[in-house]
Amino acid sequence: MSFFGDLRTVLQGSRFRRLFGTRLASQFSDGVYQAGLAGFVFFNPEQHTSAGAVAAAFAVLLLPFSVVAPFAGVLIDRWPRRQVLLLSSLSKAALAVVSALLVSGGDGPAFLVAALLVLSVNRFFLSGLSAGLPYVVPREKLMMANAVTPTSGTAASFLGAGTGAALGLLGGDGALGAGFVLFVAALGFAGAALVSLTLGYRELGPHLEREPEEVRTAVDDVVRGMVSGVRHVWARPAPRDALATIGGHRVLFGISTLVTLLLYNNTFTDGGVAGLAGFSVAMGLSGAGFLLGAVATPWATARMAPGTWIALQLAAASAVLLVFALPFEAALFPVAAFALGFVSQGVKVTVDTLVQRHVDDAFRGRVFSVYDVLFNATFVLGAALSTVLVPPSGVGPAVVALMAAAYLAMGAAWAVRGHRAPEPEAERESA
Repeated sequence: MSFFGDLRTVLQGSRFRRLFGTRLASQFSDGVYQAGLAGFVFFNPEQHTSAGAVAAAFAVLLLPFSVVAPFAGVLIDRWPRRQVLLLSSLSKAALAVVSALLVSGGDGPAFLVAALLVLSVNRFFLSGLSAGLPYVVPREKLMMANAVTPTSGTAASFLGAGTGAALGLLGGDGALGAGFVLFVAALGFAGAALVSLTLGYRELGPHLEREPEEVRTAVDDVVRGMVSGVRHVWARPAPRDALATIGGHRVLFGISTLVTLLLYNNTFTDGGVAGLAGFSVAMGLSGAGFLLGAVATPWATARMAPGTWIALQLAAASAVLLVFALPFEAALFPVAAFALGFVSQGVKVTVDTLVQRHVDDAFRGRVFSVYDVLFNATFVLGAALSTVLVPPSGVGPAVVALMAAAYLAMGAAWAVRGHRAPEPEAERESA
């Protein structure tokens, strides 16, 4: 079935439509906000950004809110998840306004604190979406829903980033232009809060009267709750191996993102608006790859085991890096961005479904918070590794070759796993 056919199918559910609309409104605004942030922090025309500076900015903006994720998981297993979406959206709107007001002071501590708070609150929002999805679609349609909803949200985010970049081009490189982009994002977050009100107060769970006593007491011991989520995943090979793979992929994706940013800021262009525009084009093509990966994944997993599909994509990523990234040509690099976008989303949709199918609802919020920590911390790890591996120009042939080898090794591991222990038939369900 096609992506749009899958989307039409799941949109038949009114409860799904409400959750889907909340996601799209918020993630479009995320893209606008991130474009304003990237243009102001990374593409400063007065300096050429180094790998260390970019990695430090990623660490400041990503690692603190990764610490929030364990608390988010326990609390969204305790709080009405509709309220999580509503209050998160309102908080992001207020913080985005603060960010817009602070740009006149430069990218100093206060501005970065406001930015990381926006991203920290987003952990609650995204975890709430993932934990609430099984409440609005039947189990047999989870693969379909996981293909179209996060992917549509990612597409909305890329569209928002493009919109933000266009607004930035109109406003120029100065603080006034960046502030305008961030204020538009604040309006979008407020709109997402209004859409979330179409959902019922308890419509997304959790229904604590049906859950084990551990859920009721986990909020008293966040660390213990987080550990229980890890143990829950560790006892289940399919989601355990899937999360290990997404972690490895995110390390490599962090490296590739930093390389791409440096190339467009320091090599392909002279930075500033031109650098942001070139980087936005590459990211736009990556977004198109995300969408195509979501289209292909339900079709592929109807015809092969999820592990086989993951193995094929990782092997393809290895080949693409060698052919399109290694020459470091401005005309070829966007092709690599498109292909890695395809692989990134194809793998993630499969991993999301494996995790949702093989963890209990009592632990789902905490497990997806573990997922969030892994997803972001490994990205930052990749960026940190780049500080000692990648030159300021972004041109690092040995780095790209090592990335290709790592993708190939992970793909081979999944091929061996499938040969030794074929996926249960239940895991091969597809819309």
